Amino acid sequence: MIQEIKSKIADKLKDSGVNTDIQLTRPPNPEMGDFAFPCFEYAKKQNNNPADIAQRLAESLDDENELFTDIQAAGPYVNFTLNTGRIGKEVVAEILEQKEDYGKSNLDQDHVLVEYPSPNTHKEFHVGHLRNICIGNALVELYKNNGYEVSVVNYVNDIGVHVAKSLWGILNLYNGEVPKENTQKWLGKVYSEASQKIAENDDLKQEVEEIKKKLTSKDEQIWNLFKKTRAASLENFDQIYEEMGVVHDKVYFQSEIVERGQELVDELIEEGIAEEGEKGAIIADLEEYDLNIALLRKSNGEGLYLTSDLALAENKFEDFNVDESVNITASEQDLHFKQLFKILDLYGFDQEMSHIGYGLVTLPEGKMSSREGNIVLYRELKEKIFTKLEQETKERHSDWPAQKIKNTAKKLTLAVLKFDLQKHEAQKNITFDIEEATSFSGYSAPYILYVVARINSLIEKSDVSLEKYTKDLSLLEEQEEKQLILKMAELKNVLKESLQDYNTSQIARYCFDLSQLFNDFYNKHQILNLEDERQIKAKLSLCLAVKQTLDNALNILTIDSLEEM
Repeated sequence: MIQEIKSKIADKLKDSGVNTDIQLTRPPNPEMGDFAFPCFEYAKKQNNNPADIAQRLAESLDDENELFTDIQAAGPYVNFTLNTGRIGKEVVAEILEQKEDYGKSNLDQDHVLVEYPSPNTHKEFHVGHLRNICIGNALVELYKNNGYEVSVVNYVNDIGVHVAKSLWGILNLYNGEVPKENTQKWLGKVYSEASQKIAENDDLKQEVEEIKKKLTSKDEQIWNLFKKTRAASLENFDQIYEEMGVVHDKVYFQSEIVERGQELVDELIEEGIAEEGEKGAIIADLEEYDLNIALLRKSNGEGLYLTSDLALAENKFEDFNVDESVNITASEQDLHFKQLFKILDLYGFDQEMSHIGYGLVTLPEGKMSSREGNIVLYRELKEKIFTKLEQETKERHSDWPAQKIKNTAKKLTLAVLKFDLQKHEAQKNITFDIEEATSFSGYSAPYILYVVARINSLIEKSDVSLEKYTKDLSLLEEQEEKQLILKMAELKNVLKESLQDYNTSQIARYCFDLSQLFNDFYNKHQILNLEDERQIKAKLSLCLAVKQTLDNALNILTIDSLEEM
């Protein structure tokens, strides 16, 4: 709708002789109008004063469609004031008719493959991994919303040096005994303890190297221990994926593709793309592309992440007939993926590949490190948030049964995690502050979800039939109503731009801004106390449209709204 309005304004200006690029702005004060056309460029072309040009244009523009209530010159600008009832009738009716489809772009787009969250086995799942999932989930929904076919895969690093350290720790610190319960949490503890001891003793590093060799050769003792502990990690991951709504079409393991990766390195050598470097290591010199030296094989013959990623790229495009593959990892791997894409390009691999990097997540206490044992674990953080929200829900609703309080707190907890990890641009490092994230009055999930619950309560208290809500929308005339209507009309553009920029924070900000506008409207208009039933119906229709719009935007962030809070 916003684009349609802008197009109509542009057509009017063109009909009045404007022959320059028409870029509309929003006046700083809504009372000045809803859209403004700056006349500087056109006036310069006409060799005239911008204010005089604006005045002439304002006087020449008519409004045969009654879309505007006022067209006035304000200095060098032509300001357009929209007819609230007219646009309200169109926008609100469209939302209530399309419901969950509002905001979608039903276009026949490409087939895209999204790879996430790619965790390492034998390590705990921490809040950084959670940020990966939140971005990945929202990106998948954005692609679908914009008409793309989407496939989702996961790539699990299950044979890196971290696995060898964990196996060394199990054998040397715990006599090879693996607990049957809470195994994944225990593995994280073992990895941390083993890493610290190995870092203090060079002799132990050689023992880890021996375990790595045995793992590669599938030594029976090491391989059986590896499979047992890997299974525990994967089981834990699957539980988290189910909680977070992640569904994979296929899972790749590094252990299954590492050999093909080594073969590809040999082929790169034959093609002259890779060469022998210091001490026999195999490298790709990418200096001329400002990408430094890429290490493809260690001097001892072992592969690296880059080695396996060559094979992974090949496998993904063979298994899925997609137009593009998107990787989501921490921004620390930005160079890694630039090197990977360049090497593949030099090799003649012309498939479209993209990388989305995200910043670190810390708590106010500082940076996390799994080696040092001070990581913020997903389950521990979730439990801490749940405990806080359960208590707050109990205080707000002492009459609710215990199970209802618990279920509400569970949904709120997931909403808090998902929203707070996406309200900042992905590339930015963030500090997860529990107090801010769970606040009912700030830029947070509870603040937005409370608006939805407030609308539900308002609808429940009214005695007006839902089928009659779409009548008399032309009665929407208040400034607060217009701001809500214009904001809701932006949803489709917001979702398109979010995908173009790979920036789901725009959706979080949109939800917050729309919620603020609704609260302004709600606080100034006592809807159910109005004497005119037609006004009540029109305003309740507007409220329903706000609820639907928020639901649709929150669904992209994979956040479920609540009927009551």
